[in-house]
This record gives sequence, structure tokens and C-alpha cells, in this order.
Amino acid sequence: MNPSSKMLKRQCTKPPKSTRLGSRARHASGAAMNESSKVPVLVTGGAGYIGSHAVLALIDAGWRVTVLDDLSTGFRWAVPDGVPFYEGDIGDTALLAHIFAEQGMGAGSGAVMHFAGSIVVPESVANPLKYYDNNTTKSRTLIQAAVEAGVPHFLFSSTATVYGEPEIRPLTEEDPLQPVNPYGMSKLMTERILADVSKAHAMNHCVLRYFNVCGADPRGRSGQSTAGATHLIKVAVEAVAGKRPHVSVFGDDYPTPDGTGIRDYIHVSDLAAAHVLALEALIDEPRRSLTLNVGYGRGFSVLEVLDAVDRATGTSVPRKQEPRRAGDVPSLISDPSRIRALTGWEPRYDDLEAIVTHALAWERKLTDLRRNA
Repeated sequence: MNPSSKMLKRQCTKPPKSTRLGSRARHASGAAMNESSKVPVLVTGGAGYIGSHAVLALIDAGWRVTVLDDLSTGFRWAVPDGVPFYEGDIGDTALLAHIFAEQGMGAGSGAVMHFAGSIVVPESVANPLKYYDNNTTKSRTLIQAAVEAGVPHFLFSSTATVYGEPEIRPLTEEDPLQPVNPYGMSKLMTERILADVSKAHAMNHCVLRYFNVCGADPRGRSGQSTAGATHLIKVAVEAVAGKRPHVSVFGDDYPTPDGTGIRDYIHVSDLAAAHVLALEALIDEPRRSLTLNVGYGRGFSVLEVLDAVDRATGTSVPRKQEPRRAGDVPSLISDPSRIRALTGWEPRYDDLEAIVTHALAWERKLTDLRRNA
């Protein structure tokens, strides 16, 4: 998207207030956040997969939300009615300054949840400059704009790939950071920028290192909709729906029990809830920054996931064995102890069958949405 992208006229209706996510969504102290402490939040990439679920979680919890997205992989319909929306690039400094001013952010108030970026590991290997531009250079521009406006809190969508090729065991936030692909390195560079900026300016931050995000909103409000997605469960449900001829299984010679890669699959709504709690933690302690793994602490292999899809659908997902992909690692499993201890996060959908069921339901709804578009 050209940095001078035209801003869409925002809708002025205020987002509806509702109850919090539930009895589990609380401060680490155990008390619900005071309504007066809920600052306005800019969600970049808020029309995309994870960002749209974060928007829903924030609205459900009564926060005032604004979305910035260039719609390169997101969808305008994914932004709920009443949420101010700007179509544009996170590298557009004039647009960022305008948004912060118009939405009452800055001068010590407000927060940024930054989801916008590129996320496909093999593509990052083939086109590293795209990833260093989208994920690092433009993130630096966004961070600078937030600092100049006086926005005090920043949450960053990072990745477990910053750990590189770790041993097959749960990873803690203190494990060595040794990315083996440009995607992971581009994210790590932004983590380092935030660490330095938080030391020099009145901004604290939270880095959330995701493991494998999947599933869809249980209420059917959003889900993974990008064409050509590479996430395994998304690919599998597309194959079930006849939108792909098969599921490629990349590599069968990894040092894992069945030879296929193992990942920690986390439901996107649990991930979104983690962001709300992390934001509360930043507001509670404005001099403290956080780095948090977000996963369930257990993994499933590619074949185990496909078997779960088979069980959920009563069919057999067509599979095709392929060579390993560039940049893939044998196993990524989180140790989520820190986020549980510091924020009180308790997953609600830690169940592979539930994740697959929600993904399937969204895929069917998405088919209807596209048919009626």
C-alpha cells in the first residue's frame, strides 16, 4: 500500500460495551480493571486474522478500539461496525500522527497493539528484503510515531521462530535467540528496538511470542480468511471443503516420533485474550516491560493434526508428502508459565478437537460469505 493511501471515512458510532471475557480474564492481582483505566487502543493489522480477534476481545472487554490496516491480507468486513477504521500503511508517519490526534491518543494516554506484518517463513527466505521492510523498518517507524505522540504502551506480535532450532522441549523466554530465517530475524530486530526505546522513553512494551495460531472465534464473528494461507489447520479445512486438492506434508525425517514437525497449536481467541491481559499488565506497572511466550505447553505433529481433522469431519484429508521447506524447524513448544503467573491468563480452548471444530465452522461460513459477496 502506498504510504499516501487515502484514509477511509471513519464510522463515528462508538463500539458497544459488554461484559469482560469471563471470570478468568482478570489482573494478575485478581481484580477486574477499572473502567477509567481503559485507554484507547490502536490495533494495526486489525482487519487480519489475529488482529481482528484482538479487536473482538478488546470490544468484548469494553475498550475503545481503532483499526489501521492496508487490507493487503485483511478484510474491511472483519472490522466490527462502530470501530473507527483507517486504510493505510504503518510506515506512513503523517497518517499515524493524524490517527493518534483524532482518536485522542498520546500525551501519556493510549496503547498500540501491533499485528501488521508478513508471516510466511519460506517467503521470507526467498524475499528477505520484503520482511526486513514490513516487519522491521516499518515497525520502527510506527514505534517512533508512538513515541513522538506520547503513547505510553506498545504490544508487539512476535513469534517463537526467534528461538531458531531449539531442542525438543518447552521453550522459556530465557532460551537463546538464534533465528534461522529472515522472518524470525525481522521480528527479533523489532524486539530489540522496543527494548532500547523503552529504556530511553516513557513507553513500556510487551513482546508476545506466538506459537502456532489456529482456530476461529467460537461465535463465528471472525476467522482465518486470507487466500493462500499456509497454516496447517487452515490448509486442512480448506482441503476438506474442496478448496485445495490435498495437504502437503513437508518433511517426514525430522527427529520426532512420526518424523513430522511438532508445533504448539494455540486457539486464536485464547491468544487474543492474552493480549488484553498483557495490556492491563502494562497499564498496572508503567515502568515494567514484558516478554511472554503464548502457547499451551504441549505439541502435536503434522500427522496428529491431520488425524484430528479426519475425526472431526468423518473423512480422510488427502495428504501429499513433500520435501522439507526452507526455514522450518523440527519442534516449537512453549513454556507458558510466565504469562500465566504475571497476567492470570487461563486458556479456554486448549483442545485440538475444539480448535479444529471452530476452524471448520468458520470455513463453511466463509464459503457462504464469498458466495453472497
